[in-house]
Amino acid sequence: MIIAEGVELRELRPGDAAGLAAALTRSREHMAPYEPVRPPEFYTERGQAERIEGLLAERDGGRMRPFVLADTATGLPVGTINLGSIVHGPLCSGGVGYWVDVDRAGRGLATAAVEEVCRIARDEVGLHRVEAGTTTYNTASQRVLAKCGFVRYGTAPKYLHVNGAWRDHHLFQRLLHDADPS
Repeated sequence: MIIAEGVELRELRPGDAAGLAAALTRSREHMAPYEPVRPPEFYTERGQAERIEGLLAERDGGRMRPFVLADTATGLPVGTINLGSIVHGPLCSGGVGYWVDVDRAGRGLATAAVEEVCRIARDEVGLHRVEAGTTTYNTASQRVLAKCGFVRYGTAPKYLHVNGAWRDHHLFQRLLHDADPS
């Protein structure tokens, strides 16, 4: 699925490990204020291969849909977006998390990816709602969520350990439909 000029959204593949390691390394400093402190292995091809293996196992168990934003010319990753924590039944909910390569930031890629993943969550996965959280100071991500119809519904104190400390997070949700769960 083409989401922007030169960028497609596709499912994560085992062969994405090297490209993800390179993009994450390039974006490491830019993303540091919003991410957990990661061990050095995380930024290697092997570290990403292990991470991908875990994400694909979660997908196979029906708990996650991991995607890559990829350059259409090279096929290399320029970001990821995951629909995770998928729960069916009376909740019918999932959570979305994403990042975009520092070299592609500010071009609307995250907004386009979140919109498409919300469509997938509604039409393919059958979810009623999607939620997301941001550190209170991540205004760029908050703008993405607002553009995509997410509404802030609260603030969780010391919610996640990010950039070396427990950080407060704003919590957002987008209701996708009001049909009965199937």
